[in-house]
Amino acid sequence: MSKKPKYYIIEASALPEVFIKVAEAKRLLSTGAAGTVNDATRMVDLSRSAFYKYRDAVLPFQNMTKGRIITFQFMLNDEPGMLSAILATFARYEANILTINSIVPTNGCALVTISAETAEMSGSLEELLGDTKTIPGVIKAEVLAG
Repeated sequence: MSKKPKYYIIEASALPEVFIKVAEAKRLLSTGAAGTVNDATRMVDLSRSAFYKYRDAVLPFQNMTKGRIITFQFMLNDEPGMLSAILATFARYEANILTINSIVPTNGCALVTISAETAEMSGSLEELLGDTKTIPGVIKAEVLAG
């Protein structure tokens, strides 16, 4: 019978430097700023053995009280520029688009689902949704999950 892992939330300044460097090396790899583990560890001045020792144990914490992933559903008239207008509204509010799914339009209507990270939004969720509803050609706009 294996022991379940135990997790703690610790402020970064209280951590040993090696953990901070492992987290940064992982970020460099995931963003493509470093192409290999060797490049990433060299960039943060960390040994590869320390990286491999701690890589699965060090994960960044995303503060879920600041923002979350919200899934929206839109029923749109099948007209050129409709999706672009919706996306421009999301950009204006600085919502980070994660996924866009669309079903082939039928009867002149398109069903579009958009998931977005709202942590860094410049306005409220209600304002964003309200603004999308005022776009000509938006038949329905609602939050599905989040």
